[in-house]
Amino acid sequence: MTGRVLIAGAGPVGLTLALELTRYGVPVRLVDKAPGPSDTSRAVAVWCRTLELLDRPGVTADLLQRGNRVTAANILAGGDSIARFTFDAVASPYPFVLMIPQYETEAVLRRHLDGFGIKPAFATELVEIDQDTDGVTATLRGPDGTDIQERFSWLVACDGAHSVVRHHLGLDFAGDTIALDWTQGDFHLTGSPFPTSELATYWHEDGPLVFFPMTPDRFRVIAALGPSTSAPAVALTREAFQALIDRRGPGGITLTDTVWTSAFRINERQVGRYRNGRIFLAGDAAHVHSPAGGQGMNTGMQDAINLAWKLALVCRGLSSAPELLDSYDLERRPVGAEVIHASGRLTKMGTVSDPTLQHIRNFVAHLVLGLPPVQHAVADLMAEVSIGYPSSPLNGPSHGGGADAGSRVGPMAGEAPYGIGDTPRFSLRASGEAAQQFAAAFPTLVDAEVRPQTAPGIALVRPDGYLAASAPGDRWDELVAYLNRLAAPGGGDVLA
Repeated sequence: MTGRVLIAGAGPVGLTLALELTRYGVPVRLVDKAPGPSDTSRAVAVWCRTLELLDRPGVTADLLQRGNRVTAANILAGGDSIARFTFDAVASPYPFVLMIPQYETEAVLRRHLDGFGIKPAFATELVEIDQDTDGVTATLRGPDGTDIQERFSWLVACDGAHSVVRHHLGLDFAGDTIALDWTQGDFHLTGSPFPTSELATYWHEDGPLVFFPMTPDRFRVIAALGPSTSAPAVALTREAFQALIDRRGPGGITLTDTVWTSAFRINERQVGRYRNGRIFLAGDAAHVHSPAGGQGMNTGMQDAINLAWKLALVCRGLSSAPELLDSYDLERRPVGAEVIHASGRLTKMGTVSDPTLQHIRNFVAHLVLGLPPVQHAVADLMAEVSIGYPSSPLNGPSHGGGADAGSRVGPMAGEAPYGIGDTPRFSLRASGEAAQQFAAAFPTLVDAEVRPQTAPGIALVRPDGYLAASAPGDRWDELVAYLNRLAAPGGGDVLA
């Protein structure tokens, strides 16, 4: 019997999770207390690794038609170039960051989800949760104010930084609020000194100013305003934004129209565990951090993708291994912590206020960030292709002469993405008759199409494109033992 999953929150994280589970044959109920889809741009960057993963359900091609590809990032101070990073060397089919308003990303995800007959239930609030060993009973309040109770096997909280689910569970959202006010806005403008394929950060004595190009004449602009007061942060008017740009920017930029503005303060917080019994947390419900680097939405969507294939195997009765669902927290929480650390470090670097320290920062950053190995590492970090799970309990043996288990396995040119189809199967990289026999012995866990191996030995790749296990070419028993560990008893995928 397939378990039913309740997803709280129909933003990009909830939509991604719903799409992944639905295409894997898991029934979902997707609810959001908002009256309807968001019409603000909010997050605008979709990075390389997220594009790779969204290619699996066919979403990436639609996003590429609607977004702007940015291939370089610049840091400047006082008219001088501090650093310039290019993404064309990132080992990905998508060596760029795609700039696209969040409402467009959500609309594309909803259209793909609608293709499976699933629509988010807006104006539907999750008001009560009661979980036991067999499932979760949720009280949902509909648009007419009527409360109903529904039963689910699992609940996933994708309901944002003020998560109702997290509050209901009493989970500590540990961390701090950075005592700086920030403002941001989307503007039409003229006079940008950089092409639309490049973003720019200006380090200024008053604080950083960042330009994200979304179309040839539309940019997201973010700026620090100074130390916070007891009053809430207030968004700047276009005239005030213009004055700030004139002071901190390169000159010659003119704002011609305002699309949207807001103000915010940065929180750096994370829950201690991403799983509580039959309830999981993903995205901003589990971690929030500085927008520096544009990692937030991407990290949340990758949370959802990581969880979805594991939950699908359990919901469909294809695996009963306890470590499968336990691995979600053990894999994704360190990633969230690293994103908090890295984005916080970028924020602190850009907001140094002491003039002497600013000069030292600029000098050291110019030297260090100009080194090719450092540039390559920073580009891979921002692109999120360097994310891996070296300590995952799902890691099997890895002594076939290739990468370590838990490492990302980049898609090969001309190949279908890992994890496509209606079941989250592992991909086998090997050759010969023994490979075909092995795949046939695990029909529900291993894709029938064996892929050629480019490294020595044989390898299993997870549905999300990370190495599960590898072994020398004659040690099929090691891969058999690995899959036997995951297979459900009596499921037909266990070999002696």
